Amino acid sequence: MKKNLLLFSRYRKQALTWFILPAVIVAGWLYPPAGFLLLLCMFGAVGLSFFSGRSWCDWMCPRGAFFDLLFQNPQQTKPVPAWLRSKKLKVFMLGLIIVVLGSQLYLSWGDLYGMGLAFVRLLTLTTLAGIVLAVKVHPRGWCHICPMGTMAGWFGQGKRPLFIGEKCTGCGLCAKACPMGLTPHLDKQTGLFLDADCIKCGSCTAVCPRNALSFNETAVSHKAA
Repeated sequence: MKKNLLLFSRYRKQALTWFILPAVIVAGWLYPPAGFLLLLCMFGAVGLSFFSGRSWCDWMCPRGAFFDLLFQNPQQTKPVPAWLRSKKLKVFMLGLIIVVLGSQLYLSWGDLYGMGLAFVRLLTLTTLAGIVLAVKVHPRGWCHICPMGTMAGWFGQGKRPLFIGEKCTGCGLCAKACPMGLTPHLDKQTGLFLDADCIKCGSCTAVCPRNALSFNETAVSHKAA
């Protein structure tokens, strides 16, 4: 019951944001200045990270909601390959996006249509890459190498951690429920899960049969880190 209520709440919130992704892409190609809306997502992801980690990526990010609703299948979980979580790949993608977007903005500086089109192109190409990853690798594959997600993970490191209580048996149900394919149960000895890619969605806390997981320190009897 708890799981169903939480998932319903998440999906209901995501239903309010996912359509913004295709809407902005379509609108951007028709009216390029609409591409500046991408800045809201960029600033939102990084800004919120200082207070609660990558929580923006749960349902407020239209692209994350898009991948969850259209590609995530709770009955068929996929493991996230190690190469997709590589720090080198994350840094490379961040640098690549900065260079590509920066060069396009520089060349079109002062031209609102040209600058807006730079954002639209970036959003379109990265979304297409994300769809390929969602189909071939993992539903939230792009989220692991998303430059804004990477920065949010860095700036939000340690913010709103997941506490693991002593009742944790390491059953792995949390890993199966995690939309990012993370493995909280493997950190049960430390009592804390501090993975920078955690989007604070709470799916793991909902499926834990022993209520051993919580973002509230006082809600579980946890071991000291």
